[in-house]
Amino acid sequence: MNEPEKESPSVRPAVKLRPPIAKAGGALMNWLRATFIDAVLVGILWLAGLWLLHIPLAPLWALIGAMAQFIPNVGGMLALIGPSLTLLFTGGGWEKFGLLLGLYAGIVVIDQLGLQPWLMKKNARVPIWASIFGPILLGTIIPFWGVLLAPPVLAVIFAFRKPRSQKA
Repeated sequence: MNEPEKESPSVRPAVKLRPPIAKAGGALMNWLRATFIDAVLVGILWLAGLWLLHIPLAPLWALIGAMAQFIPNVGGMLALIGPSLTLLFTGGGWEKFGLLLGLYAGIVVIDQLGLQPWLMKKNARVPIWASIFGPILLGTIIPFWGVLLAPPVLAVIFAFRKPRSQKA
């Protein structure tokens, strides 16, 4: 009698299939990880800039700036309120206020065009072009909610996208 051959435990399919909910959840966790790293890096940028400008309570404002990164669109502007009011009440002058606005503009450009696209590509496999143009496109279609939801939606979309095969 022929016994049925048992499959060796070392032979497994090359690709494991995950349920869609688990795949989407993993993509959202990767997006959250990228957002957290982005917030820490922006907080460091705020701390360095505020320290160089000799703004009182710089560590507090940098911490608030880092936490504000979790609020899309308006978080950066909210982070600017504290240092601006500090300059107003301590008599910092217009020159320091102009430098503070320049610092804010520099942080926004570095973050929006450099850090966020790079982190989304590294952690959530979202291409740089998609992380730059996705919020613009969705913000045009659905003005507030499109920009708010674009990064996590892109992370989920690109999690279900099949990776390109590597050519030798």
